[in-house]
Formats: sequence, C-alpha cells, structure tokens
Amino acid sequence: MKITKIDLLTVGGLDIISFTFCRVYTDAGIYGDGEVAGIHGSGHAAFAMLQDFAKYLIGKDPMKTELIWEDMFKTSFWGQNGGPAVFNAMSAYDIALWDIKGKYFNVPVSTLLGGASRDSIRCYASQLQDGWWPLDENGYSEPHTAITLAEIEQSCRQAVAEGYTCVKIDCLNYDANGVRPTRGMREQMLEPDYLNLFRKRIECVRKAIGPDVQLIVENHSRLDSFGACQIAEIAKDYNILYFEEPNTPSAYTAEYLKEKIDIPLAMGERIYTRWQYIPYLENRTLRIIQPDISNCGGYTETKKVCDMAHAYDVGVQIHTCGSPLSTHIALQLEAVIPNFAIHEHHSLLRNIKYPITKYNWQPQNGCLPVPTEPGIGNELTPKAWELAEAKMTIE
Repeated sequence: MKITKIDLLTVGGLDIISFTFCRVYTDAGIYGDGEVAGIHGSGHAAFAMLQDFAKYLIGKDPMKTELIWEDMFKTSFWGQNGGPAVFNAMSAYDIALWDIKGKYFNVPVSTLLGGASRDSIRCYASQLQDGWWPLDENGYSEPHTAITLAEIEQSCRQAVAEGYTCVKIDCLNYDANGVRPTRGMREQMLEPDYLNLFRKRIECVRKAIGPDVQLIVENHSRLDSFGACQIAEIAKDYNILYFEEPNTPSAYTAEYLKEKIDIPLAMGERIYTRWQYIPYLENRTLRIIQPDISNCGGYTETKKVCDMAHAYDVGVQIHTCGSPLSTHIALQLEAVIPNFAIHEHHSLLRNIKYPITKYNWQPQNGCLPVPTEPGIGNELTPKAWELAEAKMTIE
C-alpha cells in the first residue's frame, strides 16, 4: 500500500480559531484524516509545514508509522527540538496514518495502541468563561462569554445540570468589562482590584457547582511566577483539583512554582515530544501532563510520552482544543493508557454550527463512550471542503 495523494484544508471556526486538516489517500482506496492542534493566529505556518512534509510522504507505505515519524523528525531541519508548526504537521499526518492503519485492519486505533481498558470516558466542562449555555435540538449553542457573576453562575449550573462532575474556568481571561486583558495587566505583581476580581469569580464558581464537583483553575500561561503565586494563594481555599498552565512552560520556573504553590500543577499543550517532557518528569513538578496529540507528535509519540509519565506516577489529561475530530482522536488514546485522568470537553465544541465532521459527540451525564468504528472513528464531511478558507491537493 502506498500514499498517492494528500488533501489539505483550513476551515473557519469560532473567534480566532480555525481548524486545519489533512486527508491522506492510498492506492488501496483507504484514506485517513488528521488535524493540527487548535491554533490562535498561526494557522498559515502549520498549513505550510503540511505542504512541505506532503512532498516527502507521497509514495511511502502508510503502515510504517514509526519509520515515517523518525524520518520526518530527522530529515527536516526543524524537526529536532522543533516548535508547534513542525510538530503540528507531523502530528496531523501521524494521526491520519493511524486512521488508515485502523481501517486496514478494521479495528479502532485504541485496539492498535494496546486495547481499550475502559468503555466510558469521564469528561470535564472546559472553559466556562466562554459560556456554557443549553444546546438546541441540533446540538448547537450560540457562543456568548460569561463575564458577570450571574453569567458565570448560570454557566456553571448548566454544566452541572448536564452531569459534569468537574469543570474548568479561567477567571482572568476577561476583565470586569469582558475585555481580554493586555499583556501588562497579567504580568508581574497583580493589582488588588484584579485579585479581588479573581476571588469573586472563583468563589462564585465554587458556590454554583457545590462542594462535590471538582474545579480546575485555568491560566493559559499568561501570568508570570509572581502573579501565579498570588492567585494560587487565593485559589487554594476553594478545593482546586489542579492549576493549569500557571505561567509560560519552563521546567525551571515550574520547579520554583511547585515549591511555592500548594495546588497540583498541570502543563503540556505547549510541550512537544518526549524530549521536552523529560525535565518536568525528572523534577516531579507536574501531577498532570496535558499533551495534545495533534501537536505532541501524533499517536506514535504521544503514547510514548504517556508511558514515560506512568513511570513517574503522573496522570494524563489529553489537551483538546480543536474540531470534533479531535474528540475522537483523544478518546482512542485515553481509552488505553492506565494513567488516564479525565477528558477535556471544550466549550467551542458546543458552538460549531455546521457538520464538518461525521460526529460531534456531546457527553451524556458527563461521560463519552469509546469509539468502536475502525480508525479514529470520525472523519471530515464534504461540508468541510465547502467551508474551507484554504485548500490544496498534492499528488
């Protein structure tokens, strides 16, 4: 079996998020779909890297995922110690190849990765500050941020009513007027009014969800160490499950924060491949790692990262901030690994108006099933090509 053709496309999503995909075709009539991680403002770079790697993939045997991954990693100058653009492209192609492999053997990817050890995946409601409003009969919710305490409370109560037993919120993603803070407002020592805003919002969330629902504090890496310690000091009184991305990922600063913050730390969506995870595991700063399969290196690499973390007794929560395809991509690996913690169900998955994928699963009672169809169990629809802002075929 040989790769004969590759389609690339970028589909407009919400706000500043677009979804970039690849579809890899073979001479056996089997194709596989892959997705790069949700990118804010840099999708052109990933699209270009997909083009560069496509020229290498044509004619290769898609079953040789390990060999192809190593070749992409070492034959491209940017592969070794590369950043998100190169690993986004490598990851998307690797996912597509595993999709092909699963379809060839007529089994889900989870079977090829070792076999599902669970048939139900617990989820948390992610990014409540962006609004968690009721779904209509088509599974769609009009996007609207939750800024006021009343809106935050309503968003939290909706998530709990849907059966979620864990939620996540970034209380400082928007200021009191609903404006994303400028750089200076979230660096160095935070002003008292900003700390008070955080306190009011986190207290509102805890009251709305009650004492038995778990709470994750999100920060999107926007604070420095000083500010992260300030809000952690407040947050510790509200029974926090873990503190996600307290500042820019750095093994050195993470070690400092571990000493100063009395809340478990989590990072990973901006950490790529096993080599970059080594120092975080060795200094034992993270209790949860959050690799994104679509930028960590696909299934070939992310499975290795999860296995490494297991040796250090570190849990895994796969980062998902993409199209509905990313849901199925994550579920396949989460079903297998023994150190799985919880699945992230992002608010944007409730705001996708058009059926660009075959499925857009929404959790029932806070859980998702493990996909059983061959490959990743989901695929792009013709609507994705119809809505594509950019598309290209490479043969």
